[in-house]
Amino acid sequence: MTNPDLSGAYALNSAEDCRRLYAEWAGSYDHGWAATMDYRLPAEVAAAFLRAGSQSGDCAGGSGGTVLDVGAGTGLLASALRGLGFSGPIDGVDLSADMLAVARRKGLYRTLIEADITRPLPGSTRYDGMVSSGTFTHGHVGPKALIPLLRSARSGALVVLSVNAQVFDKMDFTVVLAAMEPQILDLQIQDVAIYGNAAALRDAAHAQDRARIVSFRAR
Repeated sequence: MTNPDLSGAYALNSAEDCRRLYAEWAGSYDHGWAATMDYRLPAEVAAAFLRAGSQSGDCAGGSGGTVLDVGAGTGLLASALRGLGFSGPIDGVDLSADMLAVARRKGLYRTLIEADITRPLPGSTRYDGMVSSGTFTHGHVGPKALIPLLRSARSGALVVLSVNAQVFDKMDFTVVLAAMEPQILDLQIQDVAIYGNAAALRDAAHAQDRARIVSFRAR
C-alpha cells in the first residue's frame, strides 16, 4: 500500500492489517493527511473534554488529573489539549508502534503504551480522565472496547470519545451504552463534523463524514 487513505483504513480487518497500514502512514499522517483534510475532530474532542471538566470543577478537565489518550496515534488530540491549556499528565495508548514513535517526538506525553485497547490495558494505572479521537470508527474499534477501558478509569473519571456516526448506528452504540448504565452516569452525545471545508478538495467521498462525541463519567 503506497498511498494510505481513509478507504484503506476503513477496510481494515485485523490488528496486523492495522499495524501495516499505520506503519506506512505514520510519517505523512500529520502534514500529508490531517492538515490537508482539515481534520478537526481531535480539537472537537479536546474542547468537549475541557468544557465538561470545567462545568463540574473536575481536575481531569483542568490541569491536575491524569488523562489517557486512547488510540493516541501521532498525538493530535494531546496537542489539541495542550493548545487549549491542559497541563496535566497525559498517557497515550495505541496499537501502532510507528504512530507512537511520531507522537513521542512531540514531547506531549508522560508515557506511551503499545497495546490493543480491546483488551485490558497492561499495568495498574487508573485514570482521572480518558479521551479518544478517530479510534471508534470503521475497521478499527467497536463498542465492546469500552468495557476493558473502564477498568482503567477511576470512579468519577470523565470519559470523552468520538465515534464515527455511521459506526455509532451500525454497531448499536446506543444499546451498548444503555447496558453500561450501572457503570456510567451523566451520558451526553453531541454530533460534530469530522473535517473542515478543505476536505472536499482531497477526499470528497468522506468530506461530509460526521461523528458523535460521547461523554460520561465512570461510577
